[in-house]
Amino acid sequence: QLQLVESGGGFVQPGGSLRLSCAASGRTFSRYHMGWFRQAPGKEREFVAGINWIPSLPYYIDPVKGRFTISRDGAKNTVYLQMNSLSVEDTAVYYCAAAQRSLRQGGEFWGQGTQVTVSS
Repeated sequence: QLQLVESGGGFVQPGGSLRLSCAASGRTFSRYHMGWFRQAPGKEREFVAGINWIPSLPYYIDPVKGRFTISRDGAKNTVYLQMNSLSVEDTAVYYCAAAQRSLRQGGEFWGQGTQVTVSS
Protein backbone atom coordinates (compact mmCIF):
# COMPACT_ATOMS: atom_id res chain seq x y z
CA GLN A 1 0.00 0.00 0.00
CA LEU A 2 1.09 3.54 -0.76
CA GLN A 3 0.42 6.20 1.88
CA LEU A 4 0.05 9.86 0.92
CA VAL A 5 0.14 12.81 3.34
CA GLU A 6 -0.66 16.31 2.07
CA SER A 7 0.11 19.79 3.34
CA GLY A 8 0.23 23.40 2.14
CA GLY A 9 -3.40 24.34 1.68
CA GLY A 10 -4.80 27.57 3.02
CA PHE A 11 -6.43 30.90 2.28
CA VAL A 12 -5.09 33.18 -0.44
CA GLN A 13 -6.26 36.29 -2.30
CA PRO A 14 -6.97 36.20 -6.04
CA GLY A 15 -3.70 36.47 -7.94
CA GLY A 16 -1.77 34.91 -5.09
CA SER A 17 0.19 31.69 -4.84
CA LEU A 18 0.26 28.50 -2.81
CA ARG A 19 2.53 25.47 -2.84
CA LEU A 20 1.08 22.08 -1.98
CA SER A 21 3.19 19.09 -1.03
CA CYS A 22 2.49 15.38 -0.74
CA ALA A 23 4.82 12.95 0.99
CA ALA A 24 4.62 9.31 -0.12
CA SER A 25 5.64 6.18 1.74
CA GLY A 26 5.05 2.43 1.73
CA ARG A 27 5.95 1.67 -1.90
CA THR A 28 8.66 2.59 -4.36
CA PHE A 29 7.91 6.20 -5.20
CA SER A 30 9.30 6.05 -8.72
CA ARG A 31 6.91 3.27 -9.78
CA TYR A 32 3.87 5.58 -9.68
CA HIS A 33 2.39 8.50 -11.51
CA MET A 34 1.83 11.11 -8.80
CA GLY A 35 -0.38 14.15 -8.93
CA TRP A 36 -3.42 16.08 -7.84
CA PHE A 37 -7.18 16.09 -8.15
CA ARG A 38 -9.57 18.73 -6.84
CA GLN A 39 -13.22 18.90 -5.90
CA ALA A 40 -15.14 22.15 -5.55
CA PRO A 41 -18.52 22.40 -3.81
CA GLY A 42 -21.27 21.04 -6.03
CA LYS A 43 -18.83 19.79 -8.66
CA GLU A 44 -17.32 16.45 -9.63
CA ARG A 45 -13.81 15.58 -8.57
CA GLU A 46 -11.47 16.38 -11.44
CA PHE A 47 -7.91 15.60 -12.35
CA VAL A 48 -5.60 18.64 -12.20
CA ALA A 49 -1.97 17.68 -12.75
CA GLY A 50 0.25 14.61 -12.82
CA ILE A 51 3.84 13.53 -13.28
CA ASN A 52 5.28 10.14 -14.19
CA TRP A 53 8.46 8.40 -13.10
CA ILE A 54 11.77 8.88 -14.89
CA PRO A 55 11.68 10.83 -17.08
CA SER A 56 9.52 13.11 -14.95
CA LEU A 57 7.09 14.37 -17.57
CA PRO A 58 4.26 16.58 -16.28
CA TYR A 59 0.75 16.80 -17.66
CA TYR A 60 -2.12 19.16 -16.82
CA ILE A 61 -5.69 20.03 -17.55
CA ASP A 62 -6.02 23.07 -19.78
CA PRO A 63 -7.42 25.51 -17.14
CA VAL A 64 -4.22 25.34 -15.06
CA LYS A 65 -1.61 25.27 -17.82
CA GLY A 66 0.80 28.17 -17.44
CA ARG A 67 -0.27 28.77 -13.83
CA PHE A 68 0.38 25.49 -12.00
CA THR A 69 3.63 23.54 -11.98
CA ILE A 70 3.96 19.98 -10.71
CA SER A 71 7.31 18.55 -9.69
CA ARG A 72 8.71 15.68 -7.66
CA ASP A 73 11.70 15.09 -5.42
CA GLY A 74 12.65 11.42 -5.38
CA ALA A 75 15.08 11.84 -2.49
CA LYS A 76 12.29 13.25 -0.32
CA ASN A 77 9.55 10.99 -1.76
CA THR A 78 7.49 14.12 -2.25
CA VAL A 79 5.45 15.67 -5.05
CA TYR A 80 4.69 19.39 -5.18
CA LEU A 81 2.12 21.59 -6.84
CA GLN A 82 3.11 25.24 -7.22
CA MET A 83 -0.05 27.24 -7.89
CA ASN A 84 0.32 30.80 -9.17
CA SER A 85 -2.17 33.42 -10.36
CA LEU A 86 -4.91 31.76 -8.35
CA SER A 87 -8.53 32.67 -8.99
CA VAL A 88 -11.76 31.97 -7.14
CA GLU A 89 -12.44 29.15 -9.61
CA ASP A 90 -9.47 27.30 -8.12
CA THR A 91 -11.15 27.04 -4.72
CA ALA A 92 -11.52 23.35 -3.89
CA VAL A 93 -10.30 20.50 -1.75
CA TYR A 94 -7.11 19.28 -3.39
CA TYR A 95 -6.27 15.58 -3.13
CA CYS A 96 -2.91 14.01 -3.72
CA ALA A 97 -3.20 10.84 -5.77
CA ALA A 98 -1.07 8.02 -7.17
CA ALA A 99 -1.58 5.37 -9.82
CA GLN A 100 0.44 2.99 -11.95
CA ARG A 101 -0.95 4.60 -15.10
CA SER A 102 -1.81 8.13 -16.16
CA LEU A 103 -3.89 9.92 -13.54
CA ARG A 104 -6.18 11.09 -16.32
CA GLN A 105 -7.67 7.59 -15.95
CA GLY A 106 -8.20 8.04 -12.20
CA GLY A 107 -6.29 7.51 -8.98
CA GLU A 108 -5.58 4.31 -7.08
CA PHE A 109 -4.27 5.80 -3.81
CA TRP A 110 -5.39 9.03 -2.17
CA GLY A 111 -4.33 11.56 0.40
CA GLN A 112 -6.72 13.04 2.91
CA GLY A 113 -7.23 16.30 1.02
CA THR A 114 -6.22 19.87 1.78
CA GLN A 115 -8.47 22.90 1.45
CA VAL A 116 -7.49 25.72 -0.91
CA THR A 117 -9.64 28.84 -0.63
CA VAL A 118 -9.14 31.77 -3.00
CA SER A 119 -11.13 34.83 -1.97
CA SER A 120 -10.82 38.57 -1.55
